[in-house]
Amino acid sequence: MTTSRRTFLTGSLAVAATGLLAACGSSGSDTATAGGAWTFTDDLGTKVDLDAKPARIAGLTDAIASLWNYGITPAAAFGYTAMADDVNFRGRDLSGVKEVGRTYGEIDIEALAAAKPDLILTHAYPVDSAGTIDKAQPLYGFKDITQQHAVAEIAPIIALKMAGSATNVVDRTVDLVRALGGEPPATAEQDYDAARDRLKTAAAKGLTVMAIAAYPGDGVYIAKAGDDPALRSYTELGLTYPDPGGSKYYWEQVSWENIGKYATDVVLYSLRAMDKDTLLQQPTFARMPAAAAGQVFPWEFSSMDYVAQARTLNNLAANLEASRKVV
Repeated sequence: MTTSRRTFLTGSLAVAATGLLAACGSSGSDTATAGGAWTFTDDLGTKVDLDAKPARIAGLTDAIASLWNYGITPAAAFGYTAMADDVNFRGRDLSGVKEVGRTYGEIDIEALAAAKPDLILTHAYPVDSAGTIDKAQPLYGFKDITQQHAVAEIAPIIALKMAGSATNVVDRTVDLVRALGGEPPATAEQDYDAARDRLKTAAAKGLTVMAIAAYPGDGVYIAKAGDDPALRSYTELGLTYPDPGGSKYYWEQVSWENIGKYATDVVLYSLRAMDKDTLLQQPTFARMPAAAAGQVFPWEFSSMDYVAQARTLNNLAANLEASRKVV
């Protein structure tokens, strides 16, 4: 069984689980509202038919954050941490959202049922670079198939596939939002395109960048850009992201003793793993060129929508604009 992105980002690295991010396209959707009925076919080919357009949406925090950015307030949420600690919900009034899970795979089924959702949204991650979805494994956010089936008894589950470039996932999110009766803010797409242009200009400096998630007892996990939608979209804009090698999907695990072999101008650290100050306490990391130059910046997971992606692209561009070649 493949070690999944959930372990990569939570630090439970002994857990074997389902798919990671991969490079492949998503399937189409099929929506209709004739006679008030609502139909949607998700990225795994799952078709949901309801008597009316769903009004109460629950789901994975990573996914429902995008709905909120497009004007659809979620009814309930579950994820790997509290919404108050998630950058995707910064500045939101969370009082009206029922949190039914603040740790990955731990969902209060009774509380979720009490929220009376019409639809539940989550993500699906492939298990290899070919984009394979293992349907025998739970969708992202669920501990196991048994839990997923229990949730599906409450309301239908649909999944958006976290694969290919971020641009693909952003477009599919818009498809779903429009099917639900929402719409991106008036200037959101233009802001997103402007942020992409800004990053493209910053990337022209030729800086090399590495994104990591580090854990004291496990060393450093270096993400592979081609297998992560956001990182892949950065390389499409010209950012240089060296391949760390190795045969595993999505990441290459490196010991603290050997991290110095992977020198880049900039290091991005996952907000779901060791923070910058803790990283710099590791002598081998502190001696890396990027660390010595003070070019260690957050690698935040942002929801796949125009609003969140524009914010992240601008933050990354600003950090690259302030950086210089050191390797």
